[in-house]
Amino acid sequence: MSDTHAQSVAFVRESFIPEQAPPARETGAIRWVRHNLFPTIPNAILTLLALYVIYVLLSGLLPWLLGGVWNAGSLSECREITGAGAGGCFAVLTERWNQLIFGFAFPQTEYWRPLLAFVLLFVAGAPALLPDLPRRLLILTALYPFVAYWLLWGGTILTPVSAFLGVLAGYFAFKATDRWSFALSLGAAVVAAVAVWWVGGWVASQERDFLAIQRIQSRDMGGYMLNMILGTVCISLSLPFGILLALGRQSRLPLIKYVCVAFIEFVRGVPLITLLFVANVVLAYFLPPDTNFDLILRVIIMITMFASAYIAEVIRGGLAALPRGQYEAADSLGLDYAQAMRLIILPQALKISIPGIVNVAVGLFKDTTLVSIISMFDVVGMIRGPILASTDWNGVYWELYGFAALLFFVTCYGISQYSQWLERKLATEHR
Repeated sequence: MSDTHAQSVAFVRESFIPEQAPPARETGAIRWVRHNLFPTIPNAILTLLALYVIYVLLSGLLPWLLGGVWNAGSLSECREITGAGAGGCFAVLTERWNQLIFGFAFPQTEYWRPLLAFVLLFVAGAPALLPDLPRRLLILTALYPFVAYWLLWGGTILTPVSAFLGVLAGYFAFKATDRWSFALSLGAAVVAAVAVWWVGGWVASQERDFLAIQRIQSRDMGGYMLNMILGTVCISLSLPFGILLALGRQSRLPLIKYVCVAFIEFVRGVPLITLLFVANVVLAYFLPPDTNFDLILRVIIMITMFASAYIAEVIRGGLAALPRGQYEAADSLGLDYAQAMRLIILPQALKISIPGIVNVAVGLFKDTTLVSIISMFDVVGMIRGPILASTDWNGVYWELYGFAALLFFVTCYGISQYSQWLERKLATEHR
């Protein structure tokens, strides 16, 4: 009996066997290589082929990079220095970097102005792009377009100040008449803004030297600076216009709906290069004689129209992805259309649409190089035009286009990384 009772008592271990280290092939870098590069025989063969391709590419690229010439006055001088070597002629970058960045006509003494505008872009964009910053800092974002205009184009500071005051007057007029219908409130805002702009323009014409800096013509802007101006302005404008077009396409009012549908389908069916030619040539026929309509402004309008149509379709997809219950929840709370869209529908739709919006933004920024077709000297236009046309550097291609590709890659990669960070930041549905 006692033996049976003793056998029924659970055994409790009094000592433990020391832990053993895992096999070397199952830890660290060896495990990663085995599981990622050589898990199976076909994958091992593909890995070896990829390593061979990388070796061939680096064996030709590294001598070209490391053996490059950075100090020379012409391509022939580069060839004399390298001799029979395969080094690149990077002296064209040190010799013409200012033209690649700022264009050939922008005054060298005024380079500080676009550089300052570029730095302020990050300061002003941070409150709008980083959700954790205080919302009161958005005043910096609102002020930046007027400050950037003054820095880039110059003239008296009264011109951007009057434009800012006009926007403020329109905003307060709209808020003061918000009990009216939307059309009347919008009309009151436009009248107030135009009145302030007219008075401000008259004052600016009387005080032309008040805090004035050198006036820069649009035709003097070029290089990568021009790509940044077009990309930043057009991306910033196309997003709100795209939202309005997406909402208009879903409107129950037939006139608004069909106008938005016709605009979106027409613009999406026309190549961007055609719109740029319209901005450069055809648009002048519809303007009064001797009308000076700035070419950069015309290009901004056309590129913004083009991007707005694509962003409208992206946002329409985000709106369609929302469950019908979200719209019904807004109705149950007694919200009107504007409140429901601003507080419930659009925040969710925009979060869903982030990848598509960023895809359009990256494509739009790269498409700014098409302005070189209409004789605007952006970074590609500078390479194809003044630099390669000179006898000193005629024949340098890889170095120049590689530098342009690097500039666009850094910018587009930064946009892509920011969008991925924002997606992770806003991924609240799994928390």
